[in-house]
Amino acid sequence: MPCQGPSEHVQHIAIAKLVKHFGWTWVIILASSDDGGQRKSQNLKNEITKLGACVDLIGTLMEDENTAVRTLQKIQNSTAEVVIFYMDNCLKCGDYEWPNPNKTVCIEKPIEFLSYSDDSLTLTFIVHSLVFFIIAAVILGIFIKFRDTPVVKANNHILSFILLVSIKLSYLSVFLFLGQPIDVTCIFWQTSFGITFSMAMSSVLAKTTMVYFAFKATKPGSPWRKWVGAKVAYCIVFVCSIIQILISVIWLATSPPFVELNLLSEPGKIIIQCNEGSVVAFYIVLSYMGLLASVSFIVAFLARTLPDSFNEAKYITFSMLLFCSVWITMIPAYLSTKGKYMVAVEIFAIISSSCGLLFCIFLPKCYIILLKPEMNTKKYLLGNKK
Repeated sequence: MPCQGPSEHVQHIAIAKLVKHFGWTWVIILASSDDGGQRKSQNLKNEITKLGACVDLIGTLMEDENTAVRTLQKIQNSTAEVVIFYMDNCLKCGDYEWPNPNKTVCIEKPIEFLSYSDDSLTLTFIVHSLVFFIIAAVILGIFIKFRDTPVVKANNHILSFILLVSIKLSYLSVFLFLGQPIDVTCIFWQTSFGITFSMAMSSVLAKTTMVYFAFKATKPGSPWRKWVGAKVAYCIVFVCSIIQILISVIWLATSPPFVELNLLSEPGKIIIQCNEGSVVAFYIVLSYMGLLASVSFIVAFLARTLPDSFNEAKYITFSMLLFCSVWITMIPAYLSTKGKYMVAVEIFAIISSSCGLLFCIFLPKCYIILLKPEMNTKKYLLGNKK
């Protein structure tokens, strides 16, 4: 047999008896504003008054804001001992609220972002960024101190300085991703790492290109000689970097990143995140970085078999392979994660790819400078190792 609940009249009698049982003599009834709600609240009032209690107010719920405010004021001014809610359906919580476990009241949804205060993931990124920043600063100091030695001068020490500064800035850009996002940090968030990495990639490209041109120019009457020189290298860095800057300026002028509250990805949470503004512009920035890295990898791969005096191309080849691998795997991971973990994926890609550049290119040189000074000679670099 189908299960049937008590009739409306029986419910009214039961509620009235409860009012009498607890000794409440002065009550308020709140019901829905439709005809059914008003009729039921009036019938409930009749049953309550039959048992000797009085109804001070019959109010309505789910009305406009002004009506709700007036009803609340009447309740606050009333001396009623209890408020009876008579409703067929639950009240819907607001967009930024969530019912408590007992479904008795709406509470604010928890907010999620990479917080500085109570997130171990944030602390991990801060420690790694600072440690690697200090390492990059130390390596830069070593290169400045030994800038006149053959190992540092072999592949244009100015380009090495630019590359090291770019790597240091990439580590610092991690801090823009941490904490509660605001519009300003969102703008710098998505553009800073693109510009700094483009500077780094353009420096690497200039290094590998100069290595290749210099070797080709050693042949008598070679037309490559006009392409050898610091001016060509600096021009490569400037042009490649300015293109990324122009892309970022157009992005910010047309559809800049902004803060948004994501209420849909994880029910029960408010995810504060940066919206790219223009997804197309975001992927153009990544694609341009990938283009520079790919060209650098190809040129370095072609130059990897050149004589030992130009063997930096071998390390650049490996660093570009690592760089491309990190960012290629980052894209599907970035798209498949949500909330603060999506930001964490991007931070991990920035830190790991920067470490690839830092350690693959500069650690072998630091090893020679500090531990094998006998190798830091012009004769050794020219292949005379006796």
